[in-house]
Amino acid sequence: MLVGIETADDAAVYRLSDEIAMINTVDFITPPVDDPYWFGQISAANSISDVYSMGGRPLTALNVVMFPSKHLDMGVLREILKGGHDKVVEAGACLVGGHTVDDEEPKYGLCVNGVVHPDRIITNAGSQPGDSLILTKPLGSGVLFNSVRSGKMSFKELEKETLPSLAFLNGQAMEMALKYDLHACTDITGFGILGHLLEIAHGCDARIIVRHKDLPFYPGALDMYKKGETTGSNKANRAMVKEHHLNMAASLSSFEDELLYDPQTSGGLLLSLPGDQADKLLRELKDAGIPAANIGEVTDEPVGITVA
Repeated sequence: MLVGIETADDAAVYRLSDEIAMINTVDFITPPVDDPYWFGQISAANSISDVYSMGGRPLTALNVVMFPSKHLDMGVLREILKGGHDKVVEAGACLVGGHTVDDEEPKYGLCVNGVVHPDRIITNAGSQPGDSLILTKPLGSGVLFNSVRSGKMSFKELEKETLPSLAFLNGQAMEMALKYDLHACTDITGFGILGHLLEIAHGCDARIIVRHKDLPFYPGALDMYKKGETTGSNKANRAMVKEHHLNMAASLSSFEDELLYDPQTSGGLLLSLPGDQADKLLRELKDAGIPAANIGEVTDEPVGITVA
C-alpha cells in the first residue's frame, strides 16, 4: 500500500509492480439537479477526478446506483446511466458493470480503477514552501444548486453558465500539470476551498496564503448568498476549518465569507508547483480553455491558512 487513509487523499494506491500501481476510489452523490443526464455526467466526472488528482489514468469503472424504482420511471435511471457512460467513455475508460439497489432517493456514482507509475504518484501532502497554487475551476456551485431548487435561479441559467464546467473532466488539466514539477494535488469537493486547502497545509506542515481577490467564482454565486441562499454543508465546513489556525486577514462581507465554505461537486484541481513555473502552466491552461487561476502560495510559516 503506497497511499492509504493517513493523509485524507483522494484515492488509495497499491503497488502491483515496479512499473504499475493501482488506484482505487469510489464516490456517489445525490442529484445536484433534476435533469438525469446532467446528473449522470457530473457524478461520473466527480468520481473519475479522484484518479486524475493522484496523477493517474482511469481504466475501468463500475456503476454505483441507488434508485427508487417504485416511484420514478426507469427512463430516468436510463438517462442517469447514459450520462455516466458517456463521461466514462470520454475519459478513455471502460464501464464494466456495477451494482444497483432500491432506495428512497436516487444516488449515483462510480467505483473507478486506474493506474499510475509508483514513482509518479501525486498526493495532497507534497507541497513545498515557495509553491504556487493553481485552481482549475470556479467555486460556488453548492449555493447555485440550492438556488435552482428554491426558485431563486432558473435551471436554464445554471445549465448555460455552470453545468458544462462541472461535467468537464479534470484529465486535460492534470495531463498538462504533470509536465511540470508538480508537488501536490487535490480536487475541490464537499469541504469547500478552505477545507481542501487545510488538507494541503497539514499534508506539508506549512501555512497556505490564499488571495481572496484571485479566487474565481461562478456567475451568480455571490448574489445567491446575498439573497439568503446557503447550503447544508457551510456550517460544518466552517466549524472544521475554525479548529485549525485560520487567519482571516482579508476584510470580507459575510456573503463573501460564506463562499469560502461552499461545498463543490466535481470541482477543479488544486495544483501545487514551484512558483517560478506557475505562470507558464497558467498560460497553457487558459490557452486550452480551462479557466484556471493562481490563488495563493505555500509558505514556511506554522501550519494553517491565511486568507489575504
